[in-house]
Amino acid sequence: MQALLSFITLFFLATGCQSSGSTVQADNDSLVNIEVKDTLPVAPIPRPYSTIEYEKKELITAAGGTKSVLFNSSGTKLYAMNLEGMSVYEFDQASRKLTREFKFTPTRGMGWDYNKSRPIASFQEKPVEACFSHDDMILWVSLHNADGIVPIWVNDFSKNNAVTTAEQKTKPVTVIYPGAAKKDSFRVPLIETGKTPKVISRTADSKYLLVSNWHSRNTSVLEMDENTMPYGKVISTIPTSAIPRGIAVDDKNKKSYIAIMGGASLNVVDNNTWKSESIMNVWSSPRHVVMDTSGHLFVSYNSLGTIACIDVATGKQLFSAKTHSQPRTIVLSKNHKFIFVTCYTSDYVDVYKINEDNFEKVASLPCGGHPVGADIYENDDKLEAWVCSYSSGSISIYTFKKKQ
Repeated sequence: MQALLSFITLFFLATGCQSSGSTVQADNDSLVNIEVKDTLPVAPIPRPYSTIEYEKKELITAAGGTKSVLFNSSGTKLYAMNLEGMSVYEFDQASRKLTREFKFTPTRGMGWDYNKSRPIASFQEKPVEACFSHDDMILWVSLHNADGIVPIWVNDFSKNNAVTTAEQKTKPVTVIYPGAAKKDSFRVPLIETGKTPKVISRTADSKYLLVSNWHSRNTSVLEMDENTMPYGKVISTIPTSAIPRGIAVDDKNKKSYIAIMGGASLNVVDNNTWKSESIMNVWSSPRHVVMDTSGHLFVSYNSLGTIACIDVATGKQLFSAKTHSQPRTIVLSKNHKFIFVTCYTSDYVDVYKINEDNFEKVASLPCGGHPVGADIYENDDKLEAWVCSYSSGSISIYTFKKKQ
């Protein structure tokens, strides 16, 4: 029975910070041997389904330049990283209401104009992506112009007690409660990783964190310690041949895959040594990468308008599909049978069913304001894709009915 329960839990593991609480096999171990425990809470397993049918769209307001969204493991709260708003919004899934705003105090810094490829005057505290660790207690947030990431204890504010010293930089945060006069304030430590940090992913046991640093052309590996400030320390820096973006962590085989968006490859990393092991050649401009539990990587090719499925054992691309222009974030359903793709410049969200040898189009849904980030909520009856749009600062909620 224990082996069966472990198998069921393993099936629903999602990659990196898209993961629900789960159990992952240790390398070369059977299901009855030593296992790597996921530190996130175990989310309820929805009933089996094989089809989804689009029902409706809702629109809620976030803040300027919403760049990414992330559910907690239970799906009760969604966190929106507002790059231009310099804040993190917390939404209640059931009511769709904003419950808290984590507002950074702006300090001057240098940013980057992606259209003109040049530095510009900006502010440091611009959230890009995020990742939960340690039972959903710590939310790690990358700050675009601060050369690093910050850990926020989202419930136990007493742990957010960083003190600025010569060795430790900090960032002040104010928590605002909409409709109430109450406010909380604290400082969080800034852990310097590299220039223009982007994606954050973790190992299932919350021991290690990986951060892709866009302009430094490398990926930082941090060892986490929830008991000691600043809760993470850089232990390795992995050079990349060009600009890195997406990261997928394979806990079963002790490997990580870094998408080299500035090139045409994936860096394959040995998680035992935290060094590059090999290069997997793929198509041009891989942006985001996620992994299922069957040894398949799914990649969005930003400039090609394409998604693809890759067998990690052989490095062979198994099949692909055209999307609307500039596919950015991709996210898998909990059963790994459907993939959702945000298509930035075309203002669409494309949805596909993942078959054994092809992607089958389910829907192409209009999504104004340049959709960029996405995450999924599920229960037994429905699936909701929450998609943030950068230029409009809004979140579209697409509801699908589940069918057997």
